[in-house]
Amino acid sequence: MPRPLYLVILAMAAAALLASCRGASTPEDARLRVVATIAPVGALAQAVAGDAVRLDVIAKAGVDPHEYQLKTADARAIANAQLILRNGLGADAFLDKALGNSKGTVVTITDGLTLRDGASGDGGSGHDPHVWHDPHNDIAMVEVIVKALATADPAHAATFEANGRAYQERLRQTDREVQALIEGIPPANRKMVTDHDAFGYFAARYGLTVVGTVIAGVTTGSEPSAASVAALVQTIRREGVRAVFAESSVDPKIARRVAEETNVRIVDDLYGDSLGAPGSGADTIEGMLLSNARKIADALK
Repeated sequence: MPRPLYLVILAMAAAALLASCRGASTPEDARLRVVATIAPVGALAQAVAGDAVRLDVIAKAGVDPHEYQLKTADARAIANAQLILRNGLGADAFLDKALGNSKGTVVTITDGLTLRDGASGDGGSGHDPHVWHDPHNDIAMVEVIVKALATADPAHAATFEANGRAYQERLRQTDREVQALIEGIPPANRKMVTDHDAFGYFAARYGLTVVGTVIAGVTTGSEPSAASVAALVQTIRREGVRAVFAESSVDPKIARRVAEETNVRIVDDLYGDSLGAPGSGADTIEGMLLSNARKIADALK
């Protein structure tokens, strides 16, 4: 017995819808699978790749990467990644635990940079991982990312190269804007005390001096002693420091106490180890740099 016409029409519509859904999902599924270990690396990768890759960021914006613990979903993303972009200077040490299950290419985007020495805070030593606070470093890391993406996905090489060039020019413009903001600070006031040693590259680039930190070293994993806090208080008074700067991803309670004791301003929302949340204006490298520069200039003027 022939099927009723309306059933035939429904079957054809369902088949067409299913085919449409499959067709729509294929491009996304076929994209290069890329993992970026921390938010600054992810922001640079996003600027270069656009929508041409499937990008997962492990330690996302607002998260302190020094204290990050891998989740099951993170390990799965790393295992499935075809390309892994990392900082490689200690800020993403959590990655090491999962690399044994990964078959993807690992690229350390800081290779070739001129690095600052930095104490770990636990008696160890190494290099300061906070390289993204100098736009010149960001420009160099974009170059590494462009090459890594183009090698992994030659079909989109022209897109990556064009995006990379455009973003490098944006970073050069940001560098000029930040320089102008810092130049508005009287030279005698260009002294900073920070929560931990995260702004050395920024200070070196723009002529600021970090005279002390609440937490010793380039990581946030140690607690300052009473003696070190007392010494920092004396340094602030002796050097005439006008503000103490803490970070959005670090508990600022000790920094606030130091600021209160020395009667100086506390700025507790700089972006040091991470970036701002989506829509904050500091969710890109250039946005973060300008946000920090405005707050620093306002506090030290």
